[in-house]
Amino acid sequence: MSDSAVRIRGLRKEYGHKPAVQNLDLDIHSGECFALLGPNGAGKTTTVEILEGYRKRTSGEVSVLGHDPHHAHRDWRERIGIVLQSSADETPLSAREYVAHVGSFYPNPRDTGEVLAAVGLDELADRRSKTMSGGERRRLDVALGIIGRPELLFLDEPTTGFDPEARRDFWKLIDSLKGDGTTILLTTHYLEEADYLADRVGIISRGNLVALDTPQALRSAKGGAIVSWEEGGKKKEKTTTTPTALVRDLTAKLAGANGEVPGLSIRRPNLEDTYLDLVDNNNMDAS
Repeated sequence: MSDSAVRIRGLRKEYGHKPAVQNLDLDIHSGECFALLGPNGAGKTTTVEILEGYRKRTSGEVSVLGHDPHHAHRDWRERIGIVLQSSADETPLSAREYVAHVGSFYPNPRDTGEVLAAVGLDELADRRSKTMSGGERRRLDVALGIIGRPELLFLDEPTTGFDPEARRDFWKLIDSLKGDGTTILLTTHYLEEADYLADRVGIISRGNLVALDTPQALRSAKGGAIVSWEEGGKKKEKTTTTPTALVRDLTAKLAGANGEVPGLSIRRPNLEDTYLDLVDNNNMDAS
């Protein structure tokens, strides 16, 4: 993964005189799944839309699959797939017809039946999209995004509306696409999804990239274990590198007649803990 599918240098986007993205530098390696995370209004959607060629930048250099997306031609668009945040249009076509129709625009599309099966719509292939549930239409969005065998796949909140089983099935699909060498740029509000799928994670806040690393490294950055308990009717929490000693002290101080500390739990930090710390700290620095 020495080459970059996406290369960004000094990217800046302003609306009026207000910056939405500020001097962003980023490389996304060919063949990796990269998750760009951030709260609403952080600048991640603006960044992705610039990479997709749908929004002009104010300044900076952007290269996607070796081309400036703002000036790219149809042959470049045939190499990317996009799953937008909104659901597929309601058309009179069946799912099979719709996917096959979109596939006809590409030089080497995947098999329609294979794609429908991959997103869990094989049994609904003859159903019209306008009769589908929100979750089913979301699966159709994904099918439309991958039918053209994209080298780079943009996934904007792809599992919104999925039930837990469907979300896990989708993760398996992404794993298979990664195995085929597809580069994936994922935005999601499900932190466990990014933790599971992403090779690397970038966290953006107020238009700035505040963290860039593997999910494991970001989890480890918080350090220690998180011990939670109830005391005086209130929930308390502490991060410590010596959880056993803390639990021993809490037991001596708070254990009831049954020897248990109310609400006691111990867990290791997850990606969400690190994400919230970084975003909160960046908001405090900006205030």
